Parts: sequence; C-alpha cells; structure tokens
Amino acid sequence: MTDTRRRRRVLIMGAAGRDFHNFNTAFRGDEAVEVVAFTAAQIPGIAGRRYPPSLAGPLYPDGILILEETGLAAQCRELGIDEVVFSYSDIPHEAVMHAASRALAAGADFRLLGPDATMVEANLPVIAVCAVRTGCGKSQTARHLSHLLRHRGLTAAILRHPMPYGDLERQRVQRFASLADLDKADCTIEEREEYEPHIEEGNIVFAGVDYADIVAAASREADIILWDGGNNDFPMVRPDLHIVLADALRPGQAASHHPGEAVLRMADIVVVNKVDAAPPEQVEAVVAEVRAIVSATPILRAASPVLLDDPEALDGKRVLVVEDGPTVTHGGMPHGAGFVAASARPGVTIVDPRESAAPEIREVFERFPHIGPVLPAMGYSEGQREALRATIEAVEADIVVAGTPIDLARIVETAKPVVRARYSYADAGEPTLGGYLDAFLSDRGL
Repeated sequence: MTDTRRRRRVLIMGAAGRDFHNFNTAFRGDEAVEVVAFTAAQIPGIAGRRYPPSLAGPLYPDGILILEETGLAAQCRELGIDEVVFSYSDIPHEAVMHAASRALAAGADFRLLGPDATMVEANLPVIAVCAVRTGCGKSQTARHLSHLLRHRGLTAAILRHPMPYGDLERQRVQRFASLADLDKADCTIEEREEYEPHIEEGNIVFAGVDYADIVAAASREADIILWDGGNNDFPMVRPDLHIVLADALRPGQAASHHPGEAVLRMADIVVVNKVDAAPPEQVEAVVAEVRAIVSATPILRAASPVLLDDPEALDGKRVLVVEDGPTVTHGGMPHGAGFVAASARPGVTIVDPRESAAPEIREVFERFPHIGPVLPAMGYSEGQREALRATIEAVEADIVVAGTPIDLARIVETAKPVVRARYSYADAGEPTLGGYLDAFLSDRGL
C-alpha cells in the first residue's frame, strides 16, 4: 500500500531570489510537501549555503540545503525528488523545456509557479516595472516614476527584486537609505548597481528574502510601492499598474524568454525603450512584435539617453568600457550604453580587455562568448571584485568609462581616471508615461 502520509519531495531550481520567494509563498507552511533542496545557477558562489531555519519555518528545523545546479537528473534520483519547481528568470524557452525533460526523465514532475500563487498583497497602491529581457531599462524607468511621484507630493518605497547573496538571516528585510547603508551591508557590485541610483535619487530601497515582511516594512514609510523588477521576472507583490519594457535594440525577443513572455502578456502598459538608439525600422518591428502578442495594451515609446560626466576627457584616448554585469551576461547584450557613448567621442579607441583579464573574469568571457570588447562589472564576491580591479589595472587604457550604474571608483581602487555614464528615461512622443501615471493616481484619489 502507498504511504499517503509521505511528504512530497520537492527540488527548487533557482538563483538566490525567486527560488526563496517561491518557497516562502507556496511551500513554507505546507505539511504535505518537503522541499529537500534548492539548486543554484546563474550567480557564481551562491551554492554551498543553507536556507536557515529562521526563514524556512518550523517544518525545517535544520534549514534547507542549497546545492550547485549540476546534473539535474542525477540530483533528482539521488534525492528521491517527486517534483522540480523551476524558479529563475531570463532563460530561453527552449532551455526551460530542456530542464523539464531532464526532470521528467528522472521520474519527477516539472512545475512553474504562476503570479497568483506567489504574489504578496500590499495595503498600498503598487506600480510594477518589469521587462521582457534583462537590461531593457527598468531601473531608469522606475527612477523616472519615483521623480514624478515626488513632484506630486507622494512618497514611493522602492521594492527591488531579491539579490540575497550573503547572510540570508541578516538579509531577511533590508532597508537602504544611504550609501553608508550599502557599505554596512557589504553589498555586491550587482546589488549596488540596482540600489545606488535610487539612493542618489533620494529614494529608500527595500529588498531581501521575505517579501511579506518587506512589503509590511515599506508600507509604513510610503504612500505607494514602486516595484523595480529584476531580469525579466514578474512582480513578487501584486501590482495595480503593471508597466513592462521591451527593447528596441533587441527585435525578436518579446516572446523568446521565460518568464518575459508571460510578463508581457500581463502588462497594463508596454514601453518600447531605447528608440533613440535603434533604427526607425527596428523600432517599428519591435512595436509590431509586441502588438502581435498584446493586441489591446497601450504601447508607449521612450528613449534611454546616456550622458557622460566628462565626455571631452575621452577624446583621442584609449578607453576601457566597464558595463553592467547582468545586462551583458545572461541579458545577452554584447555591450551596453557605456560602449555606445564612448564610441561616439572623437578619436576614441575602445580597448578589448580579454587578453588582460584575470582568471575569474576570463571565465566569464568563456561562459558568455557573445560579450563584445567591454568588461562586465562582475562583483558577486570579494574574489571577483579583486579580479575586476586587477583586470582594470592590467588593461592598457588611458581612461575607464563606467557604464555600470554604480560609482565604480568608490568600490574598485584604480589608478586610471573613471568617467561615469549615467542612464535616464525620456518620453519619445505621446502619450507619455506621466500621463498614464496621473490617470492611475486620479482613479485612486491620490
């Protein structure tokens, strides 16, 4: 006879963020399920930890293992897994189904958790900014919205997609109001890329592991919650207005990746961004691509201007461009706006960092061969930050352009002068995002 009291054994495939959230919202209190382990991918160095008992709850007095995602089928067999739950983002649809096939071949079910099963409810209005791919310009769009809200007398709490790469208990609820807060939390470069620009805008940023507690904390300090999403994931808090970005520089990708296609189909408003950088026919191709998927959803157009702090300093120089890491790694872009801005200056020679790359950075280039002649700002660990510094120093360049949103010179010591490239949002015609925001606020009496 079958033992009906046996808990269903679940493996959650993740990347230190969505995986923990899915556990918290869908499995933590379920006595019929035992989450045996998380497997970690995409982010270097996040495996080998344990999801702590204080977060896992009373059903898990020893916490939960976090394993490196290696041979999924073998892991399913060794751990006696009944069900695999796929829980990370910006993955080609085909790759998701390959993961499903490996799980199925090992005898396990394969599952994707949807928004209704995982979104936290808030007692404030929620605006979410998401995208079909990593690197579409979510953060500058969210900053633009926060600026508009502030000018309308409203305080927005910024909720960021989770990046809990360190001490998970300490990171249960994080609140960042100053650069000193980032230093105190020993944030990675990747975290700083998302948090610093908001702090410079005057916003308070909330992030962490347990989003029910995070939403509660943010709600005590704001009039409205502004969700600044990660990768191409859907929101972890239920939005009242869902804004989704597509990238005019990446035609053919509105429905190519998971869960970006689902995010697009959920949108209340679609913004086709970077129309200033793409040829007009390419912009129209992306608009048509979006329209074929969401026929009735409003589509706006926006520019993503990049300004160099000291553009003349680049003229006639050999330039090393450091770009936002996620955009040029799993985001699939060969380079970012830092490269474009530097290339536009007279007499500039862009120096390819590959030959001078430290071993840890060389591994990144090998793993993501599509990357162009730019240096990804990798800094998930102290070792990677040191490798980044060593590479910058070794490259025979006169000057560095920091296309990453952080103040690179503050984090990585280098003898080379650093010129920052700053991203912003600009409307590109009518209607505007501000107009839709005003209608949303009016409907809610704000």
